[in-house]
Amino acid sequence: MMDYALEYEIVDKNYARTFEISDDIIKEKEASTRSHIPFTEDEMNILWENVDKVRYVDWILMQCYMGWRPQELATLRLDEVNLDEWYMQAGMKTDAGKQRIVPIHSKVRDLLKKNYEIAQSLGSEYLLNDKGQTHAGSWKLTYDKYAKRFEKAIAELKLNPEHRPHDPRKSFVTRCKKAGVDEYALKEMVGHSVKDITESTYTVRDVEWLRKDLEKLQ
Repeated sequence: MMDYALEYEIVDKNYARTFEISDDIIKEKEASTRSHIPFTEDEMNILWENVDKVRYVDWILMQCYMGWRPQELATLRLDEVNLDEWYMQAGMKTDAGKQRIVPIHSKVRDLLKKNYEIAQSLGSEYLLNDKGQTHAGSWKLTYDKYAKRFEKAIAELKLNPEHRPHDPRKSFVTRCKKAGVDEYALKEMVGHSVKDITESTYTVRDVEWLRKDLEKLQ
């Protein structure tokens, strides 16, 4: 547009052409537009094999089996966890994603309960907690803090270095589809809008209905 304006003497100078974008900004833009990469079955096996050996692997596995966005996972509160009936009611970002019900998959119940008990011992209201190694700060996680811990675990396990914190959610959706989880149950659990009027308006999926579908995921 500015080139057009300059050609037809609407402006005297195209200032957009007078500077160069830094390499850091270019790399950041490229990273933000990369496709999400689901974990392979071999990578999932490596995660499970190291769940008690490498820090933060349990967090990644919980995300892989419940489909939370990284920001959602980092800010899950204890009052959003129901250990009696093994489900959570939480969510953010979109109308469809807010306060959705997600069953706690049987394979990650022990991992979640362990983090729940750690939070209680710390007096924290949040499910996942870590101060970090170099300075004393809040136990509360943020997206950035979770991302750094995610990257640390991926590097230590020598998994695909292109993995990003959103990839476990991509893995959840991909593996659920392969396992035959009902399309609408999956959309409810990940907080995607349902355009089918009959399904979105007249179908009520309770936690047991969702759980039955979720458990198809192995």
